[in-house]
Amino acid sequence: MKEKNEISRMKKISIISFFLVFICQGTHAASLMEVFELATINDPFIKEALANKEAIIESKPQARSLILPQLSSSAIFSDSDVNGQSTFQQKFVNPITGDETVLTSNTDFIQESETLQWDVTLRQTIFDYGLWMNLRKANKTVAQAEVDYLSAEQDLIIRVASSYFNILAAEDTLEAEQAARQSIEKQLDQAQKRFEVGLIAITDVQEAQAAYDQSIANEIIAKRSLATAKESLRSITDSYPGKLKKPGNDLPLIMPNPQSENDWVDTSLEQNLSLMSAEVGVEIAKSEIKIQRSGHLPTIGVQAARRDTDTDSFRADSGGALNPADSENINDGIGIQMTLPLYSGGQVRSRVKQAVARHRASKEKLERVARETTKIARDSYLGVISGIATVKALQQSVMSSATALQATEAGYEVGTRTTVDVLDARRRLFSAQKNLAISKYDYILNILKLKQAAGTLTVDDLKQINSWLM
Repeated sequence: MKEKNEISRMKKISIISFFLVFICQGTHAASLMEVFELATINDPFIKEALANKEAIIESKPQARSLILPQLSSSAIFSDSDVNGQSTFQQKFVNPITGDETVLTSNTDFIQESETLQWDVTLRQTIFDYGLWMNLRKANKTVAQAEVDYLSAEQDLIIRVASSYFNILAAEDTLEAEQAARQSIEKQLDQAQKRFEVGLIAITDVQEAQAAYDQSIANEIIAKRSLATAKESLRSITDSYPGKLKKPGNDLPLIMPNPQSENDWVDTSLEQNLSLMSAEVGVEIAKSEIKIQRSGHLPTIGVQAARRDTDTDSFRADSGGALNPADSENINDGIGIQMTLPLYSGGQVRSRVKQAVARHRASKEKLERVARETTKIARDSYLGVISGIATVKALQQSVMSSATALQATEAGYEVGTRTTVDVLDARRRLFSAQKNLAISKYDYILNILKLKQAAGTLTVDDLKQINSWLM
């Protein structure tokens, strides 16, 4: 019942999110959290990670079962009918003459028998080092699966946020390229008119034409980038996004806490989930070495068994009486069995060498992940710091571009500036606004990546980012 309620709740969330995000595109801008909730339901990677975790969890009871008592039973029933003939020979010797006489007689008979045999066997391992090591390995494997799933959840947050802001960046880029094309188109038109009256050379027209052709190509590229960004988000949510919320002008510029690059690196080396998984992987590989070495050790177990054989049969000769023959045999036994490996063709030795090599590989993976974690932590920290400075600088650039546009428009009103001048100023403002928006997206993503590197990234962090959107 609980599972059914959970499934129903998830379906309701999916339906509500679908209508909010993708049906009401004309009137509603989807938030980052709405997109994320849809991703948690439809993303194949997170569902795959969950299924893998559930599968790996089952390795623990399987390993434990090999240590527990093993009880088995079997039964065999047989029924046979025989219709046959018996031949009897008698030899007589004449005491006087010594002659031998053989008399033969045949007798028909019917024989039937029913046999029921059942066995019950109880086995209990007393000592098997490999089985105990396998149980410890299973415990570590389950722990690794739990960490890997948490890492997958953090990765989903990053993938959703990256796809979300990539769409916004692509939209801003397309808007800037469209503004640039419109400006260059006006420049081309003005150049052609001036050439017609002999004010400029044909080369000026050709340069304007080349710039216009390039602007068209840039706009096409921008449209393709937007389509690619939307497809990337669709692969996560299974739905194409509509209008999305953007960061407001009052985006908080928060310095990382602590404000120390080395502190963030140290935290990452302690809590990063990928690094923790790699550390457990080393322990798993070490356990595997012990498991394979146990192939040289003896195993001891106790076994108790009972066998009951019950047979019902009779035989009747022609003209004779029924001759029943029933029997029941019960055999009980208990014993201790010890197995000592002597020679396996070098198989155990080879498996030990293989396990040692894999342990060495796991240690190298741990070192690689540690270096990558350090790099990501440093880059993300510096990305947040530089992102704050970049956003502030581009905010000033937008203000300057807006002021320049106002001055150009005023000049156009009095005849000192042309339409092309106004369009150029407007294009520069669009470009500055685009760069500012992209710098905000990079700043936000670096915040999330820094927390992911530190192993502290949660949905609450995404909710905080979502509160900055409008």
